[in-house]
Amino acid sequence: MSEPPLLPAERRERLLADLRVRGTLRVSDIARSLGVTAVTVRRDIAQLAGEGAIERVHGGIRLPRQAGPALSPAVSPASPSSPIASPSGDDDAASISDESELASVGMVVPSLDYYWPAIVQGARDAAPDLGVRIVLRGSSYDDVADVRRQVTWLLESIGIQGLLIAPPTVGAEAAELIAWLAGLGIPVVLVERTATVGPYHEHVESVSTDHAFGASLAVRYLASEGHRRIGFFASATSPHTPKVRLGWRETVTELALELAGTPDVISPDHRHPQWSDEVDRALDACVATGTTALLVHSDREAISLVARCEERGIRVPGDLAVVAYDDEVAGLANPALSAVRPAKFTIGETAVQLLAQRMQTGPDRPVHRVRVSPRLVVRDSSGLR
Repeated sequence: MSEPPLLPAERRERLLADLRVRGTLRVSDIARSLGVTAVTVRRDIAQLAGEGAIERVHGGIRLPRQAGPALSPAVSPASPSSPIASPSGDDDAASISDESELASVGMVVPSLDYYWPAIVQGARDAAPDLGVRIVLRGSSYDDVADVRRQVTWLLESIGIQGLLIAPPTVGAEAAELIAWLAGLGIPVVLVERTATVGPYHEHVESVSTDHAFGASLAVRYLASEGHRRIGFFASATSPHTPKVRLGWRETVTELALELAGTPDVISPDHRHPQWSDEVDRALDACVATGTTALLVHSDREAISLVARCEERGIRVPGDLAVVAYDDEVAGLANPALSAVRPAKFTIGETAVQLLAQRMQTGPDRPVHRVRVSPRLVVRDSSGLR
């Protein structure tokens, strides 16, 4: 016969007894020990803290300094200038901390209105439980000076203890920027970017989507639908275009699909004056070569291309199947566009977890490079002809 649950007063007394033995406790440890939910534990902690019986720290709780034994450095609470205290990142101990107790982490992203909001949200949602708070700054995709300016402001005005950033990565100025970031003396994690530094090309810690795999997913799906010529059309302004194109080309070759003459177009984005001419050039090539499917990066370019197909009497998907890449607004098109969807929320969440672990363990931790797989969402634009 199982024992009856502890009364609230008994729970709190048991919590205090464990705390006297162990020095510090995390919410997840307490919940497991007492067989209750984290919500119940937080309620008990709030009452005990209000009575002055315990103190809250980044990693959980401890006895008040005057009441408890001296703590070793391994379990001492984090100060405003120290890293977080929850190494695993899988519990909710830090959520009991006040905002003022959280370590400040900068986040610099190149856009606040397309692709990146979900990544920012993922990082922000995960941050409190890891003992950090996100301070967000917007920059641009290719303005190295602006990126450096935003980071400098975060360092000097906020005193950030870690940095999540998506910097430019192409060109000499970008290489100098990344070397500067790597030498800041605080943990840095690249988000949706990869880079190396130094004479031995050492990797910078990073979390990114496996864009080549995403393109491969699209090609394999279209091939399974019977398409033997699958073209590629992408915006030159996206830093992801080279990897998406690589995945497309490698998979077309691997599957022995027709490649010679198949459209392979890198175009200015949909706002550029040359855009319409590039779309017509690609569609002319589709008609001339019998290309029956296109992978288009990104959504906005795909939607604009499908609109041009309608104007020219090219039926989608009847004459030309289209798969977009990004899945930000692809589902809103007419017809709704099949799309490769990067796990943007997970990218942000994983990036802040990686940064928190680096802040906790220090420079001896091996450099991690995490690649997250996207998935394919099938809609009307690529159905059976």
